[in-house]
Amino acid sequence: MPDLSHEKRHGWHDGKIVCGVDEVGRGPLAGPVMAAAIILPRDLPKDITREIRDSKKMSAKQREFLFPLLTQLCRHCIAEATVEEISELNILHASMLAMRRAVEGLKVKIDMALVDGNRLPQLACKATAIVSGDDKSLSIAAASIIAKVTRDRLMKKLAEQHPGYGWELNAGYGTAEHLAALKRLGATAWHRDSFAPVSQLELLTS
Repeated sequence: MPDLSHEKRHGWHDGKIVCGVDEVGRGPLAGPVMAAAIILPRDLPKDITREIRDSKKMSAKQREFLFPLLTQLCRHCIAEATVEEISELNILHASMLAMRRAVEGLKVKIDMALVDGNRLPQLACKATAIVSGDDKSLSIAAASIIAKVTRDRLMKKLAEQHPGYGWELNAGYGTAEHLAALKRLGATAWHRDSFAPVSQLELLTS
């Protein structure tokens, strides 16, 4: 379970501004990669903190319950890198760009950014990478929740515009249903043409 040990190590209890940063959507064949940065207040109610965990280990209902609480009570920023940027930069660098945008979007001087993973985006503040950070740091776990909920909601809206790919359920990941739809319907402008299953198909203009 994530806790506040990493935050405390960097002075969170002494007034230092520590943010958690995470991204979601590196693996899908469609849609942007999304990142979130969040600063947990020291007075965040314990009944909320004990519900926070790695978003991948939560149900959609649990994530949706926490999303409005976290976004209302915590300073945060959600950012993305577009499908075009993914193609131009590659998915790793696009993920780093989304995370940098999220931290910059907080518009406050950060003393330490706790970033999920083993690589760091280029930031103006001090930062440390934490492997499996969403399972260790409460701030990173909170960031993972708001990033995932935001991206899942976007993919559901896009599914209404582009039915048949199952994005409302698979969020753009390469499930059997999605791959079959790609062969049947072709690719959309939301598909990542730098990803192999998509690059072999003709891009539809519709």
